[in-house]
Amino acid sequence: MVNLSNRLSIKIAGIEFSNPVLVASGTFGYGEEYQSLIDLSKLGGIVTKSITLEPREGHPPPRTCESPCGMLNAIGLANVGVEEFIKEKLPFLRSLETRIIVNVAGSTVKEYVEVVKRLNGTEGIDMLEINISCPNVKEGGIAFGSKVKSAYECIKAVRENSSRPIIAKLSPNVTDIVEIADAVQKAGADAVSLINTLVGMAIDVEKRRPVLANITGGLSGPAIKPVALAMVWKVAKEVKVPVIGIGGIMNSQDALEFVLAGASMIQVGTGNFVDPQTSLKIVNGLSEYCKKKEIKKISDLVGKLKAV
Repeated sequence: MVNLSNRLSIKIAGIEFSNPVLVASGTFGYGEEYQSLIDLSKLGGIVTKSITLEPREGHPPPRTCESPCGMLNAIGLANVGVEEFIKEKLPFLRSLETRIIVNVAGSTVKEYVEVVKRLNGTEGIDMLEINISCPNVKEGGIAFGSKVKSAYECIKAVRENSSRPIIAKLSPNVTDIVEIADAVQKAGADAVSLINTLVGMAIDVEKRRPVLANITGGLSGPAIKPVALAMVWKVAKEVKVPVIGIGGIMNSQDALEFVLAGASMIQVGTGNFVDPQTSLKIVNGLSEYCKKKEIKKISDLVGKLKAV
């Protein structure tokens, strides 16, 4: 069982977590890849790679590159597909003493729905995170999460076909992220996570070519933290559902900033590549902070930013 008897335990959408530190989708594989590097049971939870209806090879290499204060990636949602995930990956995840959140992606609303339907009969999944930063093929490749109507329709369809708690993962590449957050809340999302990566690119001036084969990719890491922090603060003030902060969180101070801005939980992404122990160091750092400040529960700090 998950250990809930400590000051870092927190409950969102009816699910209790031993601590508020999750590892972000796409940065931790299916969990098994890290089992020899860290004690997985000490994580608040694992968010899997995005799972799609059919297996995907993703974009051609090169698919990643380092950038100032971060990294660019254009993986292209490479994954084993939902059936292989259920048969080959979920048994290991089910054996872990931590919460499991499956990230779901698709190119049409029908694909999202089909994936969640196939996951409905499986055990060992605590929540679903719906990646609405995916391109909607029926709308000319515009991401589901970039428009209020498509974001609402996608989350509503998933909500109608799954009884599990749903997290809507929001894209920062929009005009008004608060408007999108409000839409997915109305559609039935139990929580929102933000932000996904910002669009970026890198150029090799000697070759006069893009560094990434896909030309553009997603920018993550410390470079995006100020943007993520501002968006979390704006969204947390306006929605009633819990907010999960993502974006350049590399240490416990970063995590605390997001909590004070309104995040009930946080996700560590790029930090996992820099140091596989990053998430556990953050857990320990949060515990020490709460002990030093005599804070009984980490949830008492959520949204306590003195902005006025």
